[in-house]
Amino acid sequence: MASIGGPEVLIIIVVFFVLFGARRLPELANALGRSKGEFQKGLQEATSLPREAQTIADLEAGGMTPDVALVERAKALGLDPSGMSPEDLQRKVDALEQAEE
Repeated sequence: MASIGGPEVLIIIVVFFVLFGARRLPELANALGRSKGEFQKGLQEATSLPREAQTIADLEAGGMTPDVALVERAKALGLDPSGMSPEDLQRKVDALEQAEE
C-alpha cells in the first residue's frame, strides 16, 4: 500500500479549496480537530472502565491483590510462602485447606 506523498496532499488541499472555499476551510479543520479530541476522550473513557472495575474488586477484597490474598491465606494456615511460586503456593494452600475440612 502506497503512502500519500507531497503532490497528493497538494491535490487534496486544492480540491478542498475548490469545494468549500477559503473561508470555510479553517472552520472544517477546527471541527475535525474537535471531533478527533472527542473521539480520543471517548476511547480513553472506554479503556479506563475495566481498570475502575478492577479497583472496585480490589477494594471489595480488602484492597488485596489475588497474590497478596493467597499469601495471607498461606500464613493463616501456618505455611511460609517465601520462595514459592504463586502456582506452588496455591496448590499447597488448597491441599492444606482440604485436609482441614
